[in-house]
Amino acid sequence: MGRGKFKGKPTGRRQFSTHEEMIAGTSARPRTFKKVEAEHEEDERSEESEEESEEESDGETEKRKGTEGIIEIQNPNLVKPKNLKAKNVDIEKTTELSRREREEIEKQQAHERYMRLEEQGKTEQARKDLDRLALIRQQRAEAAKKREEEKAAKEQKKLEARK
Repeated sequence: MGRGKFKGKPTGRRQFSTHEEMIAGTSARPRTFKKVEAEHEEDERSEESEEESEEESDGETEKRKGTEGIIEIQNPNLVKPKNLKAKNVDIEKTTELSRREREEIEKQQAHERYMRLEEQGKTEQARKDLDRLALIRQQRAEAAKKREEEKAAKEQKKLEARK
């Protein structure tokens, strides 16, 4: 009878080597693995010695992946970034901004310019706002004067009624 959702595999469990077993060389990896590993190390050593001899003769040759070594590709978009050291960097050199960055900066500057003009009351929107504000102030002043007159009239009536 199975326990839970998954059934156990008939092949058994996986055996993992511990660090001590690997150091002692008694790990349970296949015997063919050692042969393959030894061949791989020999290949790497021979490749390294070939690369060193090539580098001595030609400093610009690089190891290429896949078909790059067979086919010469002239792709202008495929430019490797040149890594510069800190001592070789030109500090005075100015970097050009991208179109988006330039547009963003121009937009911010235009907004600041507009806000300055609006504070000074030189824009059309600011003029309309100021006219509207003056009209509202005038209406409020008239309403306050009217209330004062009504209040004074009420007090006058009270005083007359008492006498």
